[in-house]
Amino acid sequence: MTSSRNNLLNWLFVLPSLALLGFFVVYPTLWTIRMSFDTGLGLRLKKFVGLENYIRLLTRDQFFLDLSKFPPTGALVNNVIWLLLFTSLTVSLGLIIAVLADRVRYEAVVKAVVFLPMAISFTAAGIIWLFVYSPDANTGLLNAAITAIDPAWKSVAWVGRVETVTYSVILAAVWMWVGFATVVLSAALKSIPQEITEAARVDGATEWSIFWRITLPMLSSPIAVLTTTMVINVLKVFDLIYIMTRGGPRGASRVIAYTMYTETFEAGKGGYGSAVAVIMLLLIVPVMIMNLRRFRAEEAER
Repeated sequence: MTSSRNNLLNWLFVLPSLALLGFFVVYPTLWTIRMSFDTGLGLRLKKFVGLENYIRLLTRDQFFLDLSKFPPTGALVNNVIWLLLFTSLTVSLGLIIAVLADRVRYEAVVKAVVFLPMAISFTAAGIIWLFVYSPDANTGLLNAAITAIDPAWKSVAWVGRVETVTYSVILAAVWMWVGFATVVLSAALKSIPQEITEAARVDGATEWSIFWRITLPMLSSPIAVLTTTMVINVLKVFDLIYIMTRGGPRGASRVIAYTMYTETFEAGKGGYGSAVAVIMLLLIVPVMIMNLRRFRAEEAER
């Protein structure tokens, strides 16, 4: 009797959370999946079309995926570029700054300066970087700096060219997130017992070998968590694209989340936009599963 009462009380405590989870997560997810098989009118069902939205996305929508030329282009390809460059640059720069800042006297000041962009909204950051990339050398910091070094330099519209726009926005995103990576890895770095590194120095190990053979292996778990966070951020990146480029020029900077927004809310194609959302969900789920398995493996080892 007591056991049944305890089980009932446990369910009563959990029930509000389950209700909120079902209403705000499960139901919208199921509705989005159902909508993706429909033509959709705004956010209303209209006509069931089966897999037509997915077939069009992956074979006939050049803004989403264009395999007719090499290298391929489109929102899906841009997300892959973001995945490789943004994640690697953010994590590696965060690690380098954390290690170097740990060795200077004014570590707190350095980390505060690096973390400062995280206190700025994505909208403000996008506008700041639009000024940095401005083709006018009197306004654009980047062109002005290059012109000061090489007076013969011709100003470049960094976010106005197909060849440079994606990399320019990625650099702005790295500037925003590297402070977060630095703080996370700095905290993890300080959790490494000093006795281990001191013993290695006594045995004659160089700082370089200590970093590669002691520090880096002991930071593997925080680096994995941070990398997972950055990957998820990449797959749903939207703010900077919307503020800085609106997907242009000629769709060159489109990403999956921006495509979902434009198709659903600007073009009014709820079904097509839902198909994009489902693809984004399918890309995120494996990352989450891998992360959960890693957490369980770590718990089992403790």
